[in-house]
Amino acid sequence: MYQYQTLTTHIEDRVCTLTLSRPDQLNAFTVEMAHELIDFFGRASDDDAIGAIVVTGAGRAYCAGMDLSENGSPFGLDESLTPTIDDVRERGDDPEILDGVRDTGGRVTLAIFDCTKPVIGAINGPAVGIGATMTLAMDIRLASDRARIGFVFGKLGIVPEACSSWFLPRIVGIQQALEWVYTADIFDAQEALTGRLVKAVYAPDELLPAARALALRIISNRSPVAIALARQMLYRNAAAEHPRTAHEVDSIAMFYTSLDDGKEGVASFREKREPAFRSKASAMPDFYPWW
Repeated sequence: MYQYQTLTTHIEDRVCTLTLSRPDQLNAFTVEMAHELIDFFGRASDDDAIGAIVVTGAGRAYCAGMDLSENGSPFGLDESLTPTIDDVRERGDDPEILDGVRDTGGRVTLAIFDCTKPVIGAINGPAVGIGATMTLAMDIRLASDRARIGFVFGKLGIVPEACSSWFLPRIVGIQQALEWVYTADIFDAQEALTGRLVKAVYAPDELLPAARALALRIISNRSPVAIALARQMLYRNAAAEHPRTAHEVDSIAMFYTSLDDGKEGVASFREKREPAFRSKASAMPDFYPWW
């Protein structure tokens, strides 16, 4: 169903394993890979065969960053342009700005952010540059003890991308985020764990089974619509200026989920049985998206 040049997919028990698949290039990121990732995460939201997504890399790397061996601008930019911030804000979907100015890594992380399915990163090896920042939009990150991670942009004379200036401080705190970005060091899985970037570290052969097991814990006997709403509520409400915003969204989401899956959840609790939720993330309530 999902046919790509730089990615492979495998769905089992509603868990989709999405594999970055350029192993001979250490899964280095290309504009083609960006477009395929954006396509996948957009389609996955409407695919009820997918309950959760695990993202990993083929071979010994997760993603070695942007493929700098390609001719022309490796970032896919149109260097003949002189864009302004207003161009990006007001003409972001204009093909000239979309393809020639907007950060491709950021377009990927926004696609992950907008997805209705839980996303787990299984960092199996080196993950640097965009290989590191793309994982920040994933809900939970697990790492192999062979993982090496680096926000190496300073060594290339560029700035962090892929919306990482929004995600990274929220995950690890501003002090740790600044240290990793300033130094541009490559660090090991244990430092990533200590810095709260990853949840746990595993032996290489235990990483994917652990990620799949976690994905199954998240989706088994759970309402797909409630999970999709909760994912967006926690991300978006946490960035709101006042808890009143969360209250407003909570109220409308609670109202509509309680009418269908909520009734089944209460009935199954009273009857001491597993719930049989009927909702589908491909058919979200009419108020979604509320932003």
